[in-house]
Amino acid sequence: MPVLCDASPSRRQVLRLAAGASLMLLAGGMFRPGQARAATFAAPPLPYAENALEPVISAKTVGFHYGKHTIGYFDNANKLVADTPLAGQPLEKVFLEAAKDPKLVGLFRNAAQAWNHVFYWNGLTAGGGGAPSGKLAKAIETSFGGLEPCQKALTEAALAQFGSGWAWLVADPAGKLSVVKTGNADNPMQEGLKPLWVIDVWEHAYYLDYQNRRADYVKGVLEKLVNWDFAAKNLG
Repeated sequence: MPVLCDASPSRRQVLRLAAGASLMLLAGGMFRPGQARAATFAAPPLPYAENALEPVISAKTVGFHYGKHTIGYFDNANKLVADTPLAGQPLEKVFLEAAKDPKLVGLFRNAAQAWNHVFYWNGLTAGGGGAPSGKLAKAIETSFGGLEPCQKALTEAALAQFGSGWAWLVADPAGKLSVVKTGNADNPMQEGLKPLWVIDVWEHAYYLDYQNRRADYVKGVLEKLVNWDFAAKNLG
């Protein structure tokens, strides 16, 4: 885990991110993780200001979480992929392939965490929460019996994850939705599931604001920050 120090990205990081912006795949106004140029993954900038998620998630937390952790995973993935057969491949392919090779465990962890974090940032929005609509709302009703049971399942998964990890809303190949939790850097795509939305429950995601009160963080995110439009676009 990168060391927490200055909350603000350095000038060098800002310039590097700006230069890498042209490498991002943009769809529906949202940023996408890990387009490849040679052996370099460009870390997309946040899709909102650092203080946009307040008061649920503070600007200080976002500054550390994005500026140190997210950027750190991208930097480490770039170093680790350089001399492997996966160099030059998209981030998603890199971590899925690296997951199969015990010799590439470091690359898997950093590439997967880079992908997971970008997905997490996309899934949050100021003024979020509320209820989904359209196809996603129907899928949630069919799969869970309504939004409230879906939110309950996400909450239970997020709180039951022992240690670091993630709670995901996913779709199986038949289109049925469910909630799964993964530890550390693991991702549901390793099991053939399609991620729709995720909440990060690594301590660095909430500890500055909530200390050991993970439940309060999860409640705030689910009530006020969920980007259902992002989840709906992932469902297709």
